[in-house]
Amino acid sequence: MKKFTLKLFTALTLLFPLFGSFTGQAAAQETINVVTTTTHLTDLVQDIGGDRVEVTGLMGPGVDPHGYTPTPSDIELLADADLIGHNGLHLEAMFTDVFAGMESAGSNIFALEEIVSEDDVLDFEFEGKDLEQDPHIWFDIDIWKNAAQLVAAELTALDSESGEYFQTNLDEYIANLDELDAYIQERVEEIPEESRYLITAHDAFGYFGANYGFEVVGIQGLNSQTEAGTGDIAAVADLVLENNINAAFIESSVPDRNMQALVEAVAAEGGELEIGGVLFSDALGTDEENAGNYFDAYRTNIDTIVDGLK
Repeated sequence: MKKFTLKLFTALTLLFPLFGSFTGQAAAQETINVVTTTTHLTDLVQDIGGDRVEVTGLMGPGVDPHGYTPTPSDIELLADADLIGHNGLHLEAMFTDVFAGMESAGSNIFALEEIVSEDDVLDFEFEGKDLEQDPHIWFDIDIWKNAAQLVAAELTALDSESGEYFQTNLDEYIANLDELDAYIQERVEEIPEESRYLITAHDAFGYFGANYGFEVVGIQGLNSQTEAGTGDIAAVADLVLENNINAAFIESSVPDRNMQALVEAVAAEGGELEIGGVLFSDALGTDEENAGNYFDAYRTNIDTIVDGLK
């Protein structure tokens, strides 16, 4: 890892002269060249920017941002961007040195963590210890509204003449978020309160659980790169048996081996646990999976959860 970081810094020092100051460059172009990291953010920028932006997402459908390592071609795309956006909150951990270097060189860069207050961000605790902040903020619709407002502001700063256009797209986006929130609440009501347990590979759904009354249990904890031991699986199996939980869920961006091990552990104790379906957690899916954008993915998730648990 240290060797990679050193090589990355070496590459960056060669590329820094190309960065320059991005402020004002977009004014001479027909569209703003935006490079983003996660699929959720890429989709958000495209919706707010419309035909006034050219958005390149570094991560595709099903790609886990926790362990994604930037490639030399990624660095080149970032170097040529008018605007760079990332989630922050340590989600794209392998980009930390890259973004630090780019900020020092004057790149136009923003992070969604800027709009998350200390009161809004969820802390992840394990055995009574506060470990880190939960980066999966796209599952909190109120936070995502603020993220949309930040994106609109960043784009307007580069193209003030399109400010009204961006505002119109923002208003429509927020209205769609309100509609999505109402749909989620309506569907959640189909599940008895005592059955609202959401068991997944890792703790990506904490914001969803906090807002809609679910106890969320991730076998691997907050980071999908963390390995789960037999003790972790046994503890979740006990929870399943004690609460008569009938379904757990695979995540599209996380291998299913731990979930399969959980099913076997429950069966070994005389219980039965079904796989309720696939959820889109750290990455969006494809249009064929009805998860190619933020709204479709969230609706598909809630439908899968409700149909699996009720």
